[in-house]
This record gives sequence, C-alpha cells and structure tokens, in this order.
Amino acid sequence: MAFTFAAFCYIVALILTAFLIFFAVFHVIAFDELRSDYKNPIDICSSLNPLVTVEFFVHVSFNVLFLFAAEWFSLCLNIPLIAYHIYRHKTRPVMSGFGLYDPTSIMNSDQLTRAQREGWVKLAFYLLSFFYYLYGMIYTLIST
Repeated sequence: MAFTFAAFCYIVALILTAFLIFFAVFHVIAFDELRSDYKNPIDICSSLNPLVTVEFFVHVSFNVLFLFAAEWFSLCLNIPLIAYHIYRHKTRPVMSGFGLYDPTSIMNSDQLTRAQREGWVKLAFYLLSFFYYLYGMIYTLIST
C-alpha cells in the first residue's frame, strides 16, 4: 500500500467535492425559499453570487490535480461540467457586481425553474462524483 500523487488527488477531490455538495444543497434550498416567497431575490442573489466563483475555482482546482496526476478518466468525467461553468460565466447577465444571478430577473418563472434544475443536477453530479472519488482513492491506495 503506497501513497501516490494520484491517491493524494483523490483525497483532495473527495474533500472538495464534499464542500461542493454543501454548495449545491445551499443552492437548491435558496431557490426553493425564493419560490415559496420566504426570502426576497436580493438576499438570495447576494448570498449565492459569491459562492458561484468559489464553486468554479474549487471544481477546476482538483481537476488540475487530476491533469497533473494523469487521471484521464476522472478528468474526462468533469470536462462537461467545466465547459458548462465556462459557458454560464460567459453568458451571465450584465450586473453591477459579479455572479450569475440577477435579482431583477431571477423571479421570472423560467429563470427560477432553470436555476433550481441546475442546482439539482449539480447536486446529483457531485454526489456521484463523491462516491467515484472514494472508489478511486481506495483503488489507488490498494493497487500500488
């Protein structure tokens, strides 16, 4: 049983994916509160917009580690979400601050539904990724 750089990458990815799961859960809960009128759009957007940048950075950071460790399958699993993050960042609404969510347009039914669906899909992706990284970590620790 040897501790390799690939095992380190999977451990880091496992920990950071746990944070991304919490971000996705917070995303889903926030938009559910917005849909049920428990919070106003300005509060929701001001709490979610800073987390979007952190989410993008965290997701790309452990994928760079996968690139350096030559874990190609793990990297290929994450490339579609990285491409989607880049697309969402490029097509974000014009606002005075940074982030993806504009308080003036988030209450549109289609925008709110899309944001909620995006949160659920990311949550499912991060949960599946978490268990895959757990498997990858155990496999690399045992196989070398």
